Order: sequence, then C-alpha cells, then structure tokens
Amino acid sequence: MKSVYDFVVTPKGERYNNTKKLDGGELILNTEIQNHEYVNREAIVMSKPIIGDTDIEIGDTVLVHHNVFRRWNDVKGVEKNSRSYFDESNYFISSDQIFLYKRSNKWICPKGYCFVMPLKAVDQFNIESEKPLQGIIKYSDGTVEVNDLVGFRPSSEYEFIVDGERLYRVLSNFITIKYEHQGNEEEYNPSWAQSSGGTDKSS
Repeated sequence: MKSVYDFVVTPKGERYNNTKKLDGGELILNTEIQNHEYVNREAIVMSKPIIGDTDIEIGDTVLVHHNVFRRWNDVKGVEKNSRSYFDESNYFISSDQIFLYKRSNKWICPKGYCFVMPLKAVDQFNIESEKPLQGIIKYSDGTVEVNDLVGFRPSSEYEFIVDGERLYRVLSNFITIKYEHQGNEEEYNPSWAQSSGGTDKSS
C-alpha cells in the first residue's frame, strides 16, 4: 500500500499503553480511550510517499503525534478513529506528524524539531521541580548541537517519554538562546518516566 503524499505506518505494539507489568502481574493504568497520555506513539514505517523527498526509510521506527492512534467518542457517544485510520494495521500520516525516527538504534530528528531534557530547579525558593524554559539538547536537527544548554519560548514544550527519558519536543525556531554551561546543571527526569514503557505523556 502506498500514498501519494503520506507515509503509511503501523503501530509498534498496541494502540494504547494502558497496562504495565508489575511483580508478575499487570497493572491497569488507563481505561479511557480519549486519554491521550496513554496513546502509543511509536510506529513502524510501512511505505513512503510517492511524491516528495524524505530521509525516513521503510522499516524505521518513528514517534508520531498523539492523535494518530487515538480513539474518541462523538457527541452521540459513538467510538471513532482518527483521520489517519485506514485499518487496524495501516494509518496515513503526513511528514509533520513525525517528530523523531530511529534507525540502527539511533534516534534522529527531522528538520524543524529538537528534543530537550528539562533541568532541575536550583533556586531554593522555587516551588517548581524544574527550571522553566531551559534544558539540554538531547536530539537535534542540526540547528543546535547535542548537549547545548538552551532557552525556548513559553508554551513550546510538547512532552514525550523517549527510552525512559522525559523530554520536550520543541520546534527548532522556538529555541531562542544558547547559554554557557555553569557546571551545576542537573537533568530533571522523574522516576515515573524512567520506568515508563511508553513514549508519550503529552499535553
């Protein structure tokens, strides 16, 4: 199956990450289909668009928008699938719904996106756990370098869990400043993220 303008992807695993294995049993984390926090975000590329150039290849693992595999209920309570849905194994998505792709066990950012690790707040008077609007680059499209300390615009944080790390996907042109490392920066990665089997707890 091929599309003229879209990628065709299939979920890597189930459509939702609703359960977690725990001490030989299974813990149910979510029972609501509309809860985006537990929607699976990993997919496998089955085919590429016929028109257009892309570095993404068939077989790559990709991180996608939280609405791709998400179900929802209409005003009458009827369960619906997303606009990407073709059947349970095939979903059509545009390039701007892919934020990261993995090849040879390495994550790569498409142009336009970076992933940032937030920092722990160091101000003793700050009641927040993390430092606002700053972080360390984990994955870059080349706009900035990996491990750069950067600042970004308010409300540009799109939260993901990537390989047990809580990261923000930030549009590259929303990164506004590069800071000098002071040597006291500490990454903020909460314990729930480290034990998470999913890739997203986005808002």
